[in-house]
Amino acid sequence: MKFSVLGLVASLNAVSAFQVQPSLLKRSGSPYKKFNNNNIKQTSTPKTTTSALSVVDVSENANRDLGSFDQWATECGVQRADGFQLTTNDGNDYSVMTEQQIAADTPVLYVPSDMILSSRMARQEFGMLPEVENQLASAKAGDGIEHFYLFLKILSEYMQGEDSAWYPWLNSLPRFYSNGASMTLFCFDCLPPFAGWLASNERIRFTQFFESLKFVPFVTPELRNKVELAKWAFAVVHTRCFETPDGDVKIVPMADMFNHGADTEAECVINYDGDGNAYAYSKFDIPAGYPLRISYGDFTNPSKLLARYGFLDESSPASFCKIMITDPDQRLIDMGYDYSKMLFFKETGEVSEEVWDVLLYMNLANEPEQQQAFYNAHVNGDYDTKQQYHQHYFQQTLGSLQSHVNNFLGELDQLSRKADGKNVREHPRLPLIMGHNEFVKQTFLKVKNNIDNM
Repeated sequence: MKFSVLGLVASLNAVSAFQVQPSLLKRSGSPYKKFNNNNIKQTSTPKTTTSALSVVDVSENANRDLGSFDQWATECGVQRADGFQLTTNDGNDYSVMTEQQIAADTPVLYVPSDMILSSRMARQEFGMLPEVENQLASAKAGDGIEHFYLFLKILSEYMQGEDSAWYPWLNSLPRFYSNGASMTLFCFDCLPPFAGWLASNERIRFTQFFESLKFVPFVTPELRNKVELAKWAFAVVHTRCFETPDGDVKIVPMADMFNHGADTEAECVINYDGDGNAYAYSKFDIPAGYPLRISYGDFTNPSKLLARYGFLDESSPASFCKIMITDPDQRLIDMGYDYSKMLFFKETGEVSEEVWDVLLYMNLANEPEQQQAFYNAHVNGDYDTKQQYHQHYFQQTLGSLQSHVNNFLGELDQLSRKADGKNVREHPRLPLIMGHNEFVKQTFLKVKNNIDNM
């Protein structure tokens, strides 16, 4: 997850609205008990909460205990704006909404710093693990080192059971995930190439983390063999963490309940004060009954959100055009080859300028002098010359685009046929994957309708 930073005025408003108090975060014992709390709103009958266990039950059908979590959060100093509610339709998936109107630039949530799980603090707690860091770096996973320390923190707290200060939070978390690391091999067979590549990267990263546990001296042999537990801890980290500008990776209990909204839709942003306390602020006036969301990142890449977080963002206005180029050179990147720029737009079927530019540049490979001249016009901002090239080679570029769109639609149909007749109980992530594929298909059909009439 990523966050935006508000200005000093918002920080001052937060201090005046929420009184910073010493946290009551408990480090031992098991003082937590089940209860019904008015801050959790059930919109349908929830599943019955099971009795507390010595460790969290991470099986996929285990129940979540949001009541004890909510009480624990309040006792530890979490403060919420009036109207802040946790809500659920089925007792499994929870989100945040407001029952009262919230004005713009208003703090809606405060979480004290010692409730926040941090990769930096985990590294201090466990000490540096050079063998792990070298192992990850050699596997080209060096960018995941901070996440690994947080992954290790989750496993450490899990093994403490009810003695963990974070037990109520851990026991409130989802057990079933649909991110790439949680998918089955059949799931991958049903994904188109780009989404499959992103999901497989998540699966590979999990394997790298799991294999690296053998280099952690205090991890027991028993823990090293718990694949499903490790998958759960990996999913917790990678679906609930915030990456901060200073290189830290944090999980903020209660703030991790915010669902995703596109940058233009997300009602809230998260900021930290000088002591590391977290605040969520409203970006604009929010009517009563509305969700409270933050942006998880690039809203033009629903396939990435599926692979990383395990959900489909149907509000995404556009998606990557699925033109896959292995190891694009710098010139292709200069021309605009970027997953966040090479876009097909969902509602209109429009094609971004970068798609036309990259296709024409590739088509000119057999005419090196013309390709060089087109490239020069692009990097020098010579719009008129670029347009002349586009006009002259339009039919060739259009043909390449039509061929790509038609071939990809054919691939999607083949993937749909693979899923026909499959038992959803055996493949519970299949409806989500088919929903993703249908979302992409409808976008491509809009594009096809446009370009076929050019």
